Amino acid sequence: MNGMFAMGGYGAYVWSCFGITLIVLVICVVQGRVRHNRTLKDISARLRAMETKS
Repeated sequence: MNGMFAMGGYGAYVWSCFGITLIVLVICVVQGRVRHNRTLKDISARLRAMETKS
């Protein structure tokens, strides 16, 4: 188990890269969901505005 984390002396580099990559992927997913929800709200507001004009 200890050998898996040490990885021949490169463990700190490998695991920090893995952690940074995971953080970046999570940020991308969260940003995508926020943008999606914002777009849906914008479309909904535009549709309501068009309905009230008619």
